[in-house]
Amino acid sequence: MSTTAIVLLSTTAVLLIWGIAIYNQLVALANRYKNAFAQIEVQLKRRYDLIPNLVESAKGYLSHERETLEAVVAARNEAASALKAVGDGGIDAGSIKQLAGAEGVLGAALGKLNVVMEAYPDLKASENMQQLSEELTSTENRVAFARQGFNDSVMSYNTYRQSFPNVMIANGFGHRDDAALLEFADSTVIQDAPKVSFS
Repeated sequence: MSTTAIVLLSTTAVLLIWGIAIYNQLVALANRYKNAFAQIEVQLKRRYDLIPNLVESAKGYLSHERETLEAVVAARNEAASALKAVGDGGIDAGSIKQLAGAEGVLGAALGKLNVVMEAYPDLKASENMQQLSEELTSTENRVAFARQGFNDSVMSYNTYRQSFPNVMIANGFGHRDDAALLEFADSTVIQDAPKVSFS
């Protein structure tokens, strides 16, 4: 076997191993951000389950605030549908944007509900409402933490995928698009979990 053939064969083997390593890293990073989204999904579902309990507990005290309560339920249902669409259709930029928008509407509806509930001392003093408040606040913190982990994973994937020469191999292996960050329209929502206080 000639020296040229050995060099050519060695170069081909090195390039093949290098391509396999890049592909495997792309798969690992994609799986990390998908797993990180699954953590967000768990916390959002927990939040969506708490909201009807919160609304039901408030109904007796806020009978003439029916419009506010209905807005919270409608926003919760829309956000739950957007989350389901992400799970059913894959984590793409469009579905992430739709989820972020629905979460923004839900956050605004919950904020309005909190303002309304502040005017009702009996409601604020209710043990059930205090417990729901604590659970909701805890869940909001978990959502924020999970979202940060997801965005960190997405950033790692995007950075690796966009790097040269990885981008040339990534496109050939089906990793053509950047993963989308989960961002909210209002930057204060990102920095501060909604405050729910009944004390």
